[in-house]
Amino acid sequence: MRRIILADNQNITSLGIQFLLAKLNLTNLITESSSKKELFEVLQNDSNALVILDYTLFDFESVNELVVLNSRFEKTDWILFSEELSDDFLVNLLYNTNSFGVVLKSNTTDEIQTAIREAMKGRRYICNYVSNILLDVSKRNGDIKRQENKLTITEQEILREIALGKTTKEIAAQRFVSSHTIMTHRKNIFRKLSVNNIHEATKYAMRAGIVDMAEYYI
Repeated sequence: MRRIILADNQNITSLGIQFLLAKLNLTNLITESSSKKELFEVLQNDSNALVILDYTLFDFESVNELVVLNSRFEKTDWILFSEELSDDFLVNLLYNTNSFGVVLKSNTTDEIQTAIREAMKGRRYICNYVSNILLDVSKRNGDIKRQENKLTITEQEILREIALGKTTKEIAAQRFVSSHTIMTHRKNIFRKLSVNNIHEATKYAMRAGIVDMAEYYI
């Protein structure tokens, strides 16, 4: 059987997980790690383990560090077991790795036990709550992409200039057209994106990558 590394330094959570593992007859396989350093030392000796990790309690710098771990310890399976994780974090991790499952501490014991059973077989389990988040993010991204495809190349270029704070006259002079032409493009852009003002148009341009946030704040 695989070793289970319990990487969670909250005593109450650790005891709860051990109780669930006992119900699955897996308590004799547990090794506890209270720090990232201890976790790495155990994995060096047994990379075929299952790690149950509360990411928020360990000093990982970013989601990228977990992606690197996924590549470094290819035989290791992971269950992220935390209170709350951001949408961006979950999307970046789950779309860029294949060994990380996710359950939340607010999930039912049935879901948590299912995640453990699946991970012991080398299959990742994503709880219903997180699955719904991923579906919502996918839908939003799809909506943005469909809206972006509605804009012509010229309209995307003009939207970018609007988002960067240029006036109608400045954009017209830059493109050697009349202000009336730019105003017509602007009305069409707002209509296609279903927005009513420059602020909403700018937010869309940032989400869609038409304008870079670093460039916007220069």
